[in-house]
Amino acid sequence: MRSRRKIEALRQHLKTLEAAGHPVDDARFDLGLEAADRHLGGLATHALHEVYAATTPDATAALGFALGLVRRTAGDRPVVWGVQAMAELETGRIYGAGLRELGLDPGRLVLVRVKETKELLAAGEEALAGGAVGAVLLTAWGESKVLSLTATRRLSMAAGQGRATALLTRLAAQPQPSAAETRWRIRGALSRALEAEAPGHPTYAVELLRHRLGAQPRSWIMEWDRERGVFEQGGQNAGHEQPQRPALSGGLVSPAADRSAEAREEGLRRYG
Repeated sequence: MRSRRKIEALRQHLKTLEAAGHPVDDARFDLGLEAADRHLGGLATHALHEVYAATTPDATAALGFALGLVRRTAGDRPVVWGVQAMAELETGRIYGAGLRELGLDPGRLVLVRVKETKELLAAGEEALAGGAVGAVLLTAWGESKVLSLTATRRLSMAAGQGRATALLTRLAAQPQPSAAETRWRIRGALSRALEAEAPGHPTYAVELLRHRLGAQPRSWIMEWDRERGVFEQGGQNAGHEQPQRPALSGGLVSPAADRSAEAREEGLRRYG
């Protein structure tokens, strides 16, 4: 009995150490997809969440999923998007019309472009701690020692201080230990055609890799409904009112946002 008590005490101590430096409160947001929300128990609003692209071609899907989270958590508050230069070179510049297609207001977006990962983290911490924004989305490219456990803990603490959501999107990188409350891996998925075989909603293969509060890893196929601002069940089992509507021939991977040649020439720091 004494050994069991010692083991349980050690477990509790380890949990305390793991959570050190991570502000905990009751504020949470959900995805809108009942099955996922029931499994997750909601996502901490004033915390850090990580989104990884499964492969380099899935970068757009990862950004689309992260932007969906931004809309779910930020409400009508401003959003800061910090982007590393290499990420823009590889995936294209942010396009205001594409944001509108996702149901986001470009007028509430403040865009910060940086060259180095260190600058990205510094901008993120400052934006989070200021308390004036609803969410800060940081897009980093490639593997980097700068994105350490200590660095992500600082982001998490800044999110708690400023009562905002931090989202770190990792492109061309493999998952690694961090202070994020949740870690996700995203792939593009085949969308379902709408009426008259119009392109379907952006659709993602979403994999929960880690949940700091204990939810087990699990996968879903999710569609983003921009009109309602929610994630819905996607794929073959999607529960829509017209379940027999045909899929587009060959399938279609929905883009997360529209990018045009004009968009590559834009140099504005704020859209609107």
